[in-house]
Amino acid sequence: MAYRSAPHATNLVDVAIVGAGISGLSAAYELHKRGLTTCVLESRDRPGGVILTEQIEGFVVDAGPDSLLVQKPAALELCRELGLAERLFPTKLPRTAYIYRGGRLHPIPEASILGFPTRLWPLGTSSLFTTGAKLRMAREVFARPHVETHDESIAAFVRRHFGREAVEYIAEPLLAGIHAGDVDRLSIRAAFPRLVEAEAQHGSIIRAFTSRAGSGRGDGVFRSLPGGIGELVQAIVSTFPAATLRCHGRVHAIEVGEMMQVHQEHHPSMTARAVVLAAPAWVVAPLVKPIDGVLANLCDGIPYWSTTTVVFAYPREAVAHPMRGTGFVVPRREGLTITAGSWVSSKWPQRAPDGHVLLRAFLGGARDPRAVERSDGDLVRAAERDLAAILGIRGQPLFTRVYRWHRASPQQEVGHLQRMAEIDERLARWPRLAITGTGFRGVGIPDCIADARATAASLAERLKAP
Repeated sequence: MAYRSAPHATNLVDVAIVGAGISGLSAAYELHKRGLTTCVLESRDRPGGVILTEQIEGFVVDAGPDSLLVQKPAALELCRELGLAERLFPTKLPRTAYIYRGGRLHPIPEASILGFPTRLWPLGTSSLFTTGAKLRMAREVFARPHVETHDESIAAFVRRHFGREAVEYIAEPLLAGIHAGDVDRLSIRAAFPRLVEAEAQHGSIIRAFTSRAGSGRGDGVFRSLPGGIGELVQAIVSTFPAATLRCHGRVHAIEVGEMMQVHQEHHPSMTARAVVLAAPAWVVAPLVKPIDGVLANLCDGIPYWSTTTVVFAYPREAVAHPMRGTGFVVPRREGLTITAGSWVSSKWPQRAPDGHVLLRAFLGGARDPRAVERSDGDLVRAAERDLAAILGIRGQPLFTRVYRWHRASPQQEVGHLQRMAEIDERLARWPRLAITGTGFRGVGIPDCIADARATAASLAERLKAP
């Protein structure tokens, strides 16, 4: 679907929003609810950012994120407001996820949260870990409450609690893998604050999670929509007044004054009372540099990795593996090209025609930063080779698709929370300029929605103040 400006679009609004990813769209939605006019300016030919759903030969393909996390309620609340609540559904049973080790897939022990065991029996009977690693992990239950005064990496935190093997087979592929990042650089406080809180309150992560395990959801922690996550983008855009969205033009300059001027390629300049920058930090940095060089440098210091997703469709009989579950992750030390694989048609209903399977393979990130530069053919062959070896695939796929996500995975590295405090301090000097988006105060759809709506609400109050 093409998105273009209405022929008589106004160039004067209350708030101009740079970026039409889920953050920019959520900010615009909140501002409209509060009676303010907006215009969302997007460089691509469509809204949604990394959220992209395509219908291909009867398959529903999410090229980017494919789910909403229940434990962070902002996305589900927005779905309720948009009338999508009744369309949300959980993952199919069984919800088993696997870790690749030694040439085969091992199920993550039952009753695990974020990959960490909440019961000792499933850990003891797991085929994933060596006996020594199991004993080391079991000792964690005796850890005493501890408040770490300094930020540390995910690897350092997990190593202190569970030992080296847990870093290699839980923290690196699962926790750092969510962010396509480096387990030795990502901040535990920024990425997984609940683990830090658990250590402070209980000492033992196992004891902390055991106390919460009984309240877990029997229908899983993820939700999706029949038409893919792209339905959420369409629903938000459908609430906007005409000409709210201006695609096909990169914003290249912002001028601050009594009224803000926003200059977008291929469009007339936009005049606004305020501006929300809902874009990655590497996009924000050059826009704010003429306004505040220190703020620009702080934004420019947030790193991002690029990733690729390769999608395959097969007849069911072409895949020998039963694929009972959601998919698997591949630790770095196992030496494969792909970092993970998702069994889309086993994970979600209504994703593939009967008698067919839909698979996604993930490459790139910190493990292979140049993967995004490889040709489609190279990426397909590499992913196909690994998937065939793991799942016993024979024959050619019905179709393949390659999706490149350039600098789309933000890295909240050690010290990120201090960086954000400094960014917010600089922003306080510019009350009609706001920043939100992935990589700043959160990562993932729910975090982006929550921060964008909170940012928009705060800005609306400032604009309405006498």
